[in-house]
Amino acid sequence: MNPDSRIYVAGHRGLAGSALLRALEAAGHRNLLTRTHAELELTDQGAVRKFFEEHQPEYVFIAAAKVGGIFANNAYPAEFIRSNLAIQTHVMHQAWRNGVKRLLFLGSSCIYPRDCPQPIREEYLLTGPLEFTNRAYAIAKIAGVEMCRSYNQQYGARFVAAMPTNLYGPGDNYDLERAHVLPALIRKMHEAKRAGRDRVAVWGTGAPRREFLHSDDMAAACVMLMQLPEEAYSGILQGPNAFPLINIGCGEDRTIAELARAVAAAVGFGGALEFDASKPDGTPRKLLDAGRLRRLGWSPKIDLEGGIAAAYRDYLAREGAGEQRTGAKT
Repeated sequence: MNPDSRIYVAGHRGLAGSALLRALEAAGHRNLLTRTHAELELTDQGAVRKFFEEHQPEYVFIAAAKVGGIFANNAYPAEFIRSNLAIQTHVMHQAWRNGVKRLLFLGSSCIYPRDCPQPIREEYLLTGPLEFTNRAYAIAKIAGVEMCRSYNQQYGARFVAAMPTNLYGPGDNYDLERAHVLPALIRKMHEAKRAGRDRVAVWGTGAPRREFLHSDDMAAACVMLMQLPEEAYSGILQGPNAFPLINIGCGEDRTIAELARAVAAAVGFGGALEFDASKPDGTPRKLLDAGRLRRLGWSPKIDLEGGIAAAYRDYLAREGAGEQRTGAKT
């Protein structure tokens, strides 16, 4: 990608997409194509076709998706599989039809089996059953990985699938019904502190382990991948089991209990944490092996404690501006 390349970021207003936009702008890219959900409905095949034919992007980042935490995934599986299959199918197909040079599809670490060996390597894809609570979303994302592989094989496309670990950062979704665990904890603890409550309920036992990566670190990795020389990029396309798949993670995880205590410290909430074991824990552990990415020269820059503090400042700024995030589009 050069500074004048036409680059389309699908989902530029969400957590991942806004980070990609910041990274691309910081790298000097001047010809960035973006559309809000109201301007371009990505589940509308005709609208996506018209957009690609009119604007002819050369590079595409698919950060658009319907996302949510364990409650939303468990409550709305039909919405998650339908919307995500439609978005990625329409964007990838039009990218191929219109000669896009490279495409990066953002997935999720939930594509891997529930009881994977740890840390999780790319070749573990499709080696065991998925976590039931987010199976619909995971299957949609697995289909996206297979679409990348299939279009590369049959049509000579240059599509890569990047699987980030749990993301957080500016522009996160704090709606308690749809938020992931870290932003949900930030909001819960802030509201408890403001109301003077002496305890906060946390879903599950607190025992599952999760890895967390700041969205700006993820975006730096994705931009680096799209700028790789041809030989290195081709190496990703011919990845494990022929899947053009690469993990993005920091290599460290925490228990949910440890995460909750870190969020409480950042927010300044001094009350008790009550773990509700009647609520589902989800996958016991999800730690990605990002060795392939690190060997290409990337490493994360933002530590978790500093990142949580920055995320809380972002939450306060948005609350002060009267923002309310209740959607799940990113």
